[in-house]
Amino acid sequence: MQIRKSIYLVAGILMLAVITAGCRAETATPEASAPTATETQAPTATATATATATSTSTPAATSTPTPTPAPFTGGPDDFPANVNPLTGQTVADPTLLDRNPIMVKISNFPRGLRPHSGLSWADLVFEYTIGVGATRFNAVYYGQNPPEAGPVRSARLIDAQLGNLYNSLLAFSSADPFVFDRVVTALGLHAINEALSTCPALCRTGTGDVNSVRAYPELLTGFAEEDRDLVPARPNLNGTTFDPVAPEGGESGLTITVLYSSSTISEWRFDEAAGLYTRYIEDVDANGTVSVVPLVDALTDEQLTAANVIVLFVETIEIKPTLHDFILAENFAGRRGLLFRDGQVYEITWKTQGPNLPPQFFDAEGELIPLQPGNTWFHIVGISSSSTEAAPGEWTVTNFIP
Repeated sequence: MQIRKSIYLVAGILMLAVITAGCRAETATPEASAPTATETQAPTATATATATATSTSTPAATSTPTPTPAPFTGGPDDFPANVNPLTGQTVADPTLLDRNPIMVKISNFPRGLRPHSGLSWADLVFEYTIGVGATRFNAVYYGQNPPEAGPVRSARLIDAQLGNLYNSLLAFSSADPFVFDRVVTALGLHAINEALSTCPALCRTGTGDVNSVRAYPELLTGFAEEDRDLVPARPNLNGTTFDPVAPEGGESGLTITVLYSSSTISEWRFDEAAGLYTRYIEDVDANGTVSVVPLVDALTDEQLTAANVIVLFVETIEIKPTLHDFILAENFAGRRGLLFRDGQVYEITWKTQGPNLPPQFFDAEGELIPLQPGNTWFHIVGISSSSTEAAPGEWTVTNFIP
């Protein structure tokens, strides 16, 4: 163990010298980690859409998402040792599955922080409102590690549930004191808040401001083992079935637009040639005109894609305009959902198995419905949100929280 600690320390020092100009001292209390005004900034028509976050490290030529592996049919359990139960895909390095998934909180506002880094590598991404029209992402890395992920921002109440549902580490930067206490209580040592002690696995880069934090999932796994004494082990992530052949009973689902507000737009368009949904996001010019543009990964400059897009209608409690709680872990009776795969849409019911197992997805007959092997992007909206089909195959979900 002492040798491993020494090796990790040397590696950490070297990476720290390259990727960060300095990290802030760890705060003594949660109150010192309260969000700044930027934390609750509403998206506005005057937001700068052309500014982008600057990565402090250039990914190597080989630092690209793993090529699409052979398709897998199976689940919800008894996955082969080299198959990722979150994607239904074989992994290049099966030893990566002998650890906890890494969840990274990634900011989506202000718009000038886009494009994000590392989302192309995520097995799962959860997108949900943080109030005043803005959204934030929780990206899950398990089958592969990105060179970096960010910009990292604060935790929300929902992240405590997601962390437990997927037996994950949670990397975040600060939180409202009310949220901080509940996240740390729920996740314990699995909650990793950015601080001096978390570098080089999770630290500030470049200017060192609140939006400069980056996560390095490969190092986070080592940090959890060496600093938190968490022994890596393959968690139970059973619950999902996969099949490259689309199930019967679907309707045309060529586009899906999720309106979190009139100027916060998440849009997916099905690319028949690739068999994937491509991601678009709103842009607002100086005159306040809203349009949608391709959303790319800053590390690859390629548009984000998803094999599955799932809308979860979730019971939501608004504590205040910038603080919500989502009831995920106790949905045993089932709630409505929409599954988009292969250019089709399916009405589904989603349920949770328990507080420490991923949710499951069922068809109209109560049978598990298979996902397309690959990554999944989840949109979390209120249970009273509407879904409409403006034209054949063109769907819109309008988020509503009473």
